[in-house]
Amino acid sequence: MSGHGQYCSVARALDAIGGRWTLLIVRELLCGSRRFNDIRRGIPRISRTMLSERLQALVRIGTLERMEGEHGPEYGLTEAGRELAGLVSALGIWGQRWLPRQAQAEDLDWEPLLVDMQRRVRPEALPKEPLVVRFEINGQHKPRFLLMKAGEVSLCAQNPGFPEPIRVRARLPALVAWWRGDVGFAEARRMGLGLEGPKELVRAFPGWFERYLFADTAPAVRR
Repeated sequence: MSGHGQYCSVARALDAIGGRWTLLIVRELLCGSRRFNDIRRGIPRISRTMLSERLQALVRIGTLERMEGEHGPEYGLTEAGRELAGLVSALGIWGQRWLPRQAQAEDLDWEPLLVDMQRRVRPEALPKEPLVVRFEINGQHKPRFLLMKAGEVSLCAQNPGFPEPIRVRARLPALVAWWRGDVGFAEARRMGLGLEGPKELVRAFPGWFERYLFADTAPAVRR
């Protein structure tokens, strides 16, 4: 693929990291993913071939390093890769401030949302006993299970064998709107975010999470 043909460092940087998916891969690594399948869980629409190509390209330009981990190959950000954190953050803030937020009209996947919820659990806010939150979204997907206990938060395809006191039955746009900070929890429930379980756990549920990183970034006032 030909580049922009410019000496300008902006153009050269875009040649290196401006391709589709590339900065989302960097985002996943900044959020702690290291293995191929973990990265892909956060970007489910990228093909395995494309992800492999993008990872190789990022290694070639010195943004990532590939290493052998205990369970196979892993990827880590180099100093150059870590410096992209400011760029990724600036893009997130800009998108949160200036792009319309209409969850009901957006083409949304639920896997990236649940992955983000998994990594933004507040361990100090959880009940003392391990528990599992069951997620049923739109009635169109198989349930997913979020195991939360001291020292471990895991997103599972099956309940790993712990009590399941909370069930989230939600329309995906309602869950997205709350998580992204578009609406408060009460409004999200009116939009179709349903919780079932003991009242004290239902009341505590929102406080178990640090919402989306940019949830507190308010939309710009358009004039």
